[in-house]
Amino acid sequence: MANNIKCPDCGNVFDVENVLSADIEIKYQQQYQEKLQQSLGKIEIDKKRLLEEQVQFEEKKKRENEIFAQKLQQERIKIEAETQEQLRKSISGDYENKLRLLEESNRDREEKLKEARRKELEFLQKEQLLQNKEAELELTLQKKLQEESAVISEQVRSQELEKNALKENAFQLRLKELQLQLDEQKKLAEEMRRRAEQGSMQRQGEVQELLLEDILREAFPFDLVEEVGKGVEGADCMQIVRNNIGKECGKIIYESKRTKTWNNAWVEKLKADKRNKGADVAILVTQVFPKDMERFGERDGIWLCNFTELNSVAHLIRNSIIQVYDIQCKEENKGDKMQLLYNYLTGNEFRGQVEAIVEGFMAMKMAITRERVQMEKIWKEREKQLEKVLMSTSGMYGSVKGIAGASVGNIPLLDGGDEDLVEI
Repeated sequence: MANNIKCPDCGNVFDVENVLSADIEIKYQQQYQEKLQQSLGKIEIDKKRLLEEQVQFEEKKKRENEIFAQKLQQERIKIEAETQEQLRKSISGDYENKLRLLEESNRDREEKLKEARRKELEFLQKEQLLQNKEAELELTLQKKLQEESAVISEQVRSQELEKNALKENAFQLRLKELQLQLDEQKKLAEEMRRRAEQGSMQRQGEVQELLLEDILREAFPFDLVEEVGKGVEGADCMQIVRNNIGKECGKIIYESKRTKTWNNAWVEKLKADKRNKGADVAILVTQVFPKDMERFGERDGIWLCNFTELNSVAHLIRNSIIQVYDIQCKEENKGDKMQLLYNYLTGNEFRGQVEAIVEGFMAMKMAITRERVQMEKIWKEREKQLEKVLMSTSGMYGSVKGIAGASVGNIPLLDGGDEDLVEI
């Protein structure tokens, strides 16, 4: 239900509740403004009071700091004075102790020097006595040796005379025996020469064949020297050439002649024997050569030489046969070997081996690099530590020297007077 009131003057209608609420709102706003002004005034007063207290606190703190600084300066002066006094007493005490120790050391050294001189004198006296005794003993010994030497020389001389007489008799007897043996040997040699001259040409040829085989077996112990056989048509012997591993490389046939005239039929016969035996080379050992040859050489594919040249010619031909055999072995299956080598070089096995080698080198390089970095780090750390220690030591030395003055000895490294020292 509305509470309206009509104004008797203007005739306007008003709501009573609205009018009352507006009055109350105005009243409360006035009260709020009054309380707010009061609160602001109190806050301003408190703020001024806090500022004054802060100023007083700052002044008090400043005075206290000044007092503390004065006390601290006094304490520092007192501690420095006490430290200087202690250092002075310590340095003075150390100097007196060192001086006393040096005096005692000098006294001990003088006493030891006197004792050493006394012992040296006694030693020299004893040495002189020993030398005198040795001289007397040497003189006595020389006299005895001369006497005994004269006796021994006389005995030896008599024994030598007896031995020489016995040797002379034995020599004469041995000379007679040798003379008799020589006469018997001369007779035997004459008989053998006569029988040899009367021997048949066949026997002389057999002797020459045996000599040829002996020469070859002695010169080439690893080769096989075969005898063709007595009474068999053909060459005298055959040499089967072997290399250093015992592999057969070729054959050489030999025939020897011991006549005073040359015969061209020997060459053709030896060539036929060479073909029949399947030999690689044929050598004819003879005392005479064709008219157009003076020493060893080749004639129609046959080598000619005498017994003096046999060893050299056989070595030369044997080495040639071995070299030809080695070349033939190398040429065999050459194409297949090249293909196998190409397949290996282009295959995975070779590539894997090369990669393993490269990886190994790279791992070694990385390890060396890591070690170098670690060592550089360690060196730098030690360098800084040394600098720190040196600076601390230099500062302490300067402080002590400034307090003690000339009482402290100079250290060239810390004074900077030694220019040859290494700088860190």
